[in-house]
Amino acid sequence: LVYDEKIFEDIEELFYQELSEVIQTSSSEIIGFYPAVINDFIAGGAVCVDGKLYIVRDENVKDIIRDNSTKSFSMISIKPYISLLNISESDDVYDCSVATYLTNPLLGNYSYDVIADSILGITISDEKTLIGKKEITIFSFDDPDYRKFLSVNAFIAWSAKPKLVSKLAQLGEDSLYNDIEYPSIFILSEMEKTGVRVSAEILTEYGNELSERIETLEKEIYRLSGEEFNINSPKQLGVILFEKLQLKSGKKTKTGYSTNSEVLNKLKDEHEIIPLILEYRTLTKLRSTYVEGLLSTIKSDGRIHSTFNQTVTATGRISSTEPNLQNIPARTVTGREIRKAFIPADGYTFIDADYSQIELRVMASISEDETLINAFNQAKDIHAITASQVFGVDQTAVTPDLRRKAKAVNFGIIYGISSFGLGEDLGISRSEAKEYIEKYFMTYGKVKEYLDKKVEEAKTAGYVRTMMNRIRPIPELSSSNFMQRSFGERVAMNSPIQGTAADIIKLAMIKVNRELKEKNLKSRLILQIHDELLIETASGEEEVVKELLIRNMENAVQMSVPLYVDVHEGKSLFDTK
Repeated sequence: LVYDEKIFEDIEELFYQELSEVIQTSSSEIIGFYPAVINDFIAGGAVCVDGKLYIVRDENVKDIIRDNSTKSFSMISIKPYISLLNISESDDVYDCSVATYLTNPLLGNYSYDVIADSILGITISDEKTLIGKKEITIFSFDDPDYRKFLSVNAFIAWSAKPKLVSKLAQLGEDSLYNDIEYPSIFILSEMEKTGVRVSAEILTEYGNELSERIETLEKEIYRLSGEEFNINSPKQLGVILFEKLQLKSGKKTKTGYSTNSEVLNKLKDEHEIIPLILEYRTLTKLRSTYVEGLLSTIKSDGRIHSTFNQTVTATGRISSTEPNLQNIPARTVTGREIRKAFIPADGYTFIDADYSQIELRVMASISEDETLINAFNQAKDIHAITASQVFGVDQTAVTPDLRRKAKAVNFGIIYGISSFGLGEDLGISRSEAKEYIEKYFMTYGKVKEYLDKKVEEAKTAGYVRTMMNRIRPIPELSSSNFMQRSFGERVAMNSPIQGTAADIIKLAMIKVNRELKEKNLKSRLILQIHDELLIETASGEEEVVKELLIRNMENAVQMSVPLYVDVHEGKSLFDTK
């Protein structure tokens, strides 16, 4: 591609009808398009046809894809405009951001300037440089900087699509884009639009309970310390703990004593003030992050509309922001109370389906370890089996503590855990943890072979792949820094497993959502939380939804071990866990 800034000096302005005629009579199969959104409505946009740029300041441009359905449209990003442009999955619209993400999931963002550099090899000014903090109004169409900004997006979208289609085919990721990522765009958009109902009343009541307990904790902490101080100040807390109360492990740095959770957890049996401080921190975070944070995001319809990000994680997992609904507490008794505020609409219930041990099952299948595969195929307790084999006891003699240790080893192996890390997790010596890991690999020999093989492949190719051919570059493996290389090795072991699990849940999500629509059910998919799907289920549709969830999730892909799904129903998110 020969890039010339002069194309932005020759932008022709047309009425929408004139533009449609240009598009329809053009021999170009690809139309680059970027809409101008002002005050949440389409006010016009920029179009690139055969390398020529056009500006239209007409809200009718929102119909451009419908009116020119024989053409293939290319955009920088689709999801923010799906509702405004009334785009559907069946429309021929290419998402350059998602496609670029598949070619390299480590770029950080996928705006037009990043795509220009990564895919086209050209350097172009970013949005901040072009329009800065200018207020965008209907009069901005007369601003040459704004006109260029619109046109640049259309031009890059037009230029990048052929390159991206070719690159994805070369990488073997074309099916990943077409069958997984592209359909996911529209499902995530629907989930954002539908949102999740949250009771402000329940949240407020819970917040008041937290505040009462926090106040009690403050008084008790002050009593034990002999004075009032700012508990949230690490510097002041360090002085109280390590100078006034003379607790051990008080290593002073330039900024004061460390009082992080790791330090305090090691001291929790040394003084009665420590458990109170740890509880205080937990409760204040629950109040600020979850109670106050969630209350501020409830919209006028009584629902929270999170943003689901498709191009953020390196492994292909979907993330949630503003607010993060994938991180609602589920493990602690106190934290789980927040989930009571998440409730279905009137006349609906929640049905939640969660993959059981999906990453372990993926590891068994792709490593082809027969011992692990047989254990899953016999529907046995994998952690009890591992405990029996690693610790050399009969399965009937496996204690809850041995099972807990085996579970830590099972999941730790997936993440390339070290003997030091496992020792820290289990509270045992490094040598004992090393022995556990060695016994594990003696039991599941092909798992060890597989993990070593992935590291070697990554060193040679520079990346690893999932079952569905998603690539994860690992530049850390070529670092001169030992810690960076070690991190890269763990990534090489884990990414194919975690990435495959992410691909599987996306496939399941697509299948479930399609069947909900094909059956004309009122029930709707409202959340994807890593390995689980949450359906807001209409009254009378419960059994149909449970059956289709289990069937589609358990048959999302074919592996050498079965996928298993746990299904729960309830009148709040609390009830489903």
